[in-house]
Amino acid sequence: MGNYLLIPIIIFVVLIVISGIFIVKQQTAAIVETFGKFSSIRHSGLQFKIPFVQRIAGRLSLKIQQLDVIIETKTLDDVFVRLKVSVQYKVIKDKVYDAFYKLDYPHDQITSYVFDVVRAEVPKMKLDDVFVKKDDIALAVKAELNDAMSDYGFDIIKTLVTDIDPDAQVKQAMNRINASEREKIAAQFEGDAARILIVEKAKAEAESKRLQGQGIADQRREIARGLEESVEVLNKVGINSQEASALIVVTQHYDTLQSIGEETNTNLILLPNSPQAGSDMLNNMVASFTASNMIGESMKKTNTPAKKTSPKKE
Repeated sequence: MGNYLLIPIIIFVVLIVISGIFIVKQQTAAIVETFGKFSSIRHSGLQFKIPFVQRIAGRLSLKIQQLDVIIETKTLDDVFVRLKVSVQYKVIKDKVYDAFYKLDYPHDQITSYVFDVVRAEVPKMKLDDVFVKKDDIALAVKAELNDAMSDYGFDIIKTLVTDIDPDAQVKQAMNRINASEREKIAAQFEGDAARILIVEKAKAEAESKRLQGQGIADQRREIARGLEESVEVLNKVGINSQEASALIVVTQHYDTLQSIGEETNTNLILLPNSPQAGSDMLNNMVASFTASNMIGESMKKTNTPAKKTSPKKE
């Protein structure tokens, strides 16, 4: 009979002992109270409390947590904008007591401070500046939260402005402005490209004309050299320079007629083209050369150099 009574007592004792054992996970702190009064803070591992006397009042995570706060406010240029601010924070290991007992709802406290700072900073900026200076807004929020939340046992790791969302009509207007600006830049580039093309084309044409002129000059130089050699050959057989020049011109005339005759579809007409044109041209050229020589000799005889007169002395 005594053994039957002993078994329930043993079971009761075992249950009491088991109820006093608890486990705290890694990166977690457990707050133990004795009869409702703070007793101790237990960290990760196997822990023990006095059954029926002590209890676990709560557990706090020591991991980094994130709170996303969405705020709607107005900018300096009267544009309503929604900002999403992400606050990364954690409980300071040495201040678990303050974090647990001083604040009931830390998320609400952090949200209030974020609202206060953002609605104080953004109305000082124009919409474009909000996008450019979003890091300044984040730093201002972090500084304000650090000063306020450190007393409550919370450390603000980082604050980020992760989204800036203006009104839909404002975004459409900004997109139109951006598109117009890009079209303007594209037109400027196209104009510059066209100008460069025109300049380079003009340079190429100028170089082509220069080379063409040089080619024509070289051609005429060779023609003159050939004519000179032809005159020298004719002089050796008793034909003077005037007759030789006339003969060369007549020869070129007939060469031209021959070249025209070789082209079947040509529309070129060479005047004069009568049969006696060659002889008439030769006679006229010889006569003109003779007359020009006679005139030149007479001018040399009549034009004597004027005598120099010295100025009279007074």
